[in-house]
Amino acid sequence: MDYSNQYVLTVNCKTAPGIVAGIASYLTERGGYIAELSQFDDKITDQFFLRTLFNITTDSSHTFQDIYDGFDVLAEKHGITWSMYDASLPTKVLIMVSKFDHCLVDLLYRYNKGELNIEITAIVSNHMDLQSIAEREGFRFIYLPVTAETKAEKEAELLDIINETGTDLVVLARYMQILSDNLCQHLHGRAINIHHSFLPGFKGAKPYHQAYERGVKLIGATAHYVTGDLDEGPIIEQSVLPVSHAYYPDELVSLGRDTEMRALAGAVKLHAENRVLISGNKTIIFK
Repeated sequence: MDYSNQYVLTVNCKTAPGIVAGIASYLTERGGYIAELSQFDDKITDQFFLRTLFNITTDSSHTFQDIYDGFDVLAEKHGITWSMYDASLPTKVLIMVSKFDHCLVDLLYRYNKGELNIEITAIVSNHMDLQSIAEREGFRFIYLPVTAETKAEKEAELLDIINETGTDLVVLARYMQILSDNLCQHLHGRAINIHHSFLPGFKGAKPYHQAYERGVKLIGATAHYVTGDLDEGPIIEQSVLPVSHAYYPDELVSLGRDTEMRALAGAVKLHAENRVLISGNKTIIFK
């Protein structure tokens, strides 16, 4: 996919009139051509979310850096929290694995086919099982064995690797270790996990109200941001597959791998394209 001369602006602020008009005018006056614009007003939180993809026309006297530097004035006027990206720059991704290889192999396949605008900085594992796959594909493999006694030390090493490689996003591709609260805080909004189950499950009164509060997308394998609350982070993508009484456990395991791969790859793609905005424990996703 050709990402040249494509730029993404994401916005979050309190709902108010004139925001869309102000953004559109700001970009247009500087030679920006709006190719996509999606917005959402959350009536319950009174928050406004927007994502726009824009180009810069050939006759514009403004560069992307000019547009980026000048946006603060408009942002301050409307109390906007914002980010602006050059879409041609790939998201730097560090992949973490243990012994299961299906999610890793799927991500590498999609990366090689150009489906994901990412740059893989390293593959980190607490086991040696997948070293041959990583090195066969030409990626740096880092062995970080974790025990209860070495957990803090190894997580400090991991943070050093993340900083050294300039990693933007950590992907837990069936990494079978629970991250500490401290590491989860360091990686807030930039670590994705795949859960091999239907999340979340709701018990007690008002299950649909609970589902709303969690921002459910589908029922199936669940890709979500990592938080200190185990498997309760904001949901990004879910995959579903119908089954019946005729499926035995081994078949369900095999089919479950497919849902995990689809959900994780979808979440990575959405994040890499800057289509995900976090709102509390939910996500706003502009597909």
